[in-house]
Amino acid sequence: MAGWLSLPAILLLSIPFITLISVTPWHHLQLAWRDDSAIGVSMALGALALCIIVALGVPAAWWLSQASGRRRLIGELMVMIPLLTPPLAMGILLVSAFGPYGLVGEWISHLGVMLVNNPAAFVLAQVYGALPWFIVVARSAFATVPKEILEAGQTLGASGWNRFRFLTLPLALPGLASAVTLAWARAVGEFGIVMIFAYFPQGIPVKLYTNLQNDGVDAVYTLLWMLLIVTLPLPMICFFLGRRVTLKRR
Repeated sequence: MAGWLSLPAILLLSIPFITLISVTPWHHLQLAWRDDSAIGVSMALGALALCIIVALGVPAAWWLSQASGRRRLIGELMVMIPLLTPPLAMGILLVSAFGPYGLVGEWISHLGVMLVNNPAAFVLAQVYGALPWFIVVARSAFATVPKEILEAGQTLGASGWNRFRFLTLPLALPGLASAVTLAWARAVGEFGIVMIFAYFPQGIPVKLYTNLQNDGVDAVYTLLWMLLIVTLPLPMICFFLGRRVTLKRR
C-alpha cells in the first residue's frame, strides 16, 4: 500500500527530467561561447567552497548537537536566519557587508582585498548559500550518536578528540555524507546570491541564465546536461557510501 501511495510523488519529481530527455536537441548538442569556462569556475571554486564549508561546518554542527539551553538556542537562530533568508536578499546583504562601502568591506579594502565580482566573492557566496544547510544536516547526524557510547569511551580514558574521531565520526558518517551532498548541490547550484554578489566570474547557473536571456531556451540544454553530469557524481558517491555503512551496521 505504501508503495502505491509514494508513486504520485515519484512521478511528479521525475516529470522535469523525462521532459529534459525529450526536448534536448540531440542532433546538434554543443556548448555555447564560454560555457567551458563556466564549468571550470563552478567545479574548481565549488570544490574550494565545499572544503571551507566542511571545515567550518563540522565543528559548528558538533557544538550545536552537544550544547543546551540558551547557548544552543542562540546558535540555532544564527544558523537558521541565513538558511531561511531568500537568496536574492542574502546577496544584497553580502554586498552591504562585504562590498567596497560595507562595514567589513571597507575595512578589508585597506588590506588590498576586494570581495565583489571576483573568485573570492564567488566562493564566499557559495559558502553562505550552502553552509547553513550543511550545519543543520550534520548536527542531526551528530545528534543520532548514542551518548552512552561516548560516555563509555570517556570512562575508558579516551580523550575528547579520540572520542570524536573514533566514535562520533564513524557513527555519524551516513548523515555527514548527506550533509556533504546537500552542501555540494547548494554551492554549485547557487544562483541568487552569486547573481547579486559575484556575477563574475560566471559559473554554470549564471551562464545558464545569460544563455537563456540571449539565445533562448534551446541554447541552455547542453550546459544543463553538463551541470547534471559534473555535479551528480559526488552526491552519488556520498549516497552509496552512507548506504554501505548503514547496511554494514545491520
